Amino acid sequence: MQPSHNEPILSVTEREAINAGRWFSTLSPSLRHDILRLATVKRFKDGAQIYARGDAPHDWFACAKGAVRMSSTSLAGRQTTLTYLEPGAWFGAMSTFLDEPRTRDAHAHGDTTLVCVSKESFRTILSNHIEFYDALLRLQAQRIRQIYGLVEDLNTLPLRARLAKQLMHLTRSYGMRTHDDPQEIRIGLQLVQEELAQLLGASRQRVNQELKRMEREDCIRVEPSGLVVRDSEALQAIVNEGC
Repeated sequence: MQPSHNEPILSVTEREAINAGRWFSTLSPSLRHDILRLATVKRFKDGAQIYARGDAPHDWFACAKGAVRMSSTSLAGRQTTLTYLEPGAWFGAMSTFLDEPRTRDAHAHGDTTLVCVSKESFRTILSNHIEFYDALLRLQAQRIRQIYGLVEDLNTLPLRARLAKQLMHLTRSYGMRTHDDPQEIRIGLQLVQEELAQLLGASRQRVNQELKRMEREDCIRVEPSGLVVRDSEALQAIVNEGC
């Protein structure tokens, strides 16, 4: 694991992202304090590898800034992006808990800051906080529910509805209001169409066709710097039509 450089302290914005995380915010103050007390901060440049499939689990992680691209590589060498983890998301717990090799590749997407808890510190927290076991179970249950939801969408929703649903998810995780129109939301996560297509299990050509259709319908705007959602309600309507 080769971070670009290390800074021992989280910025105010990075700490806010961790504290506001869906899972971390439910923990007791003492458990949150011990996790962060025993953690280190590492910063990665865009595209840097965090870990590879088969690596030993040295750390448990949380994303504090940027994004983490989780991917899988086939026997033929084709890499497929499975998901992007946003600020506030924790990952790598099961490999650390079971002390088993990583099952996915993880790379920084954009300049990324991670909170890292070593395997030894992870065990210390387990020893000192009985609630940590239940918290980890809830964390994994949330992840499994997300995976089942993605599988269900892939098998039941048309591409147009899956794309609309993915864009809505991206606006919740990475959305920023534009200066020109407060109703518009710019997706801060920079994705090329091939990466978006991989998330949806579709070809780049089909995803491009659907994006152009949504743009003609004034749902979104495609810019060189990324996507802007112009009408969230229209996207939700597309999802509902596909159900």
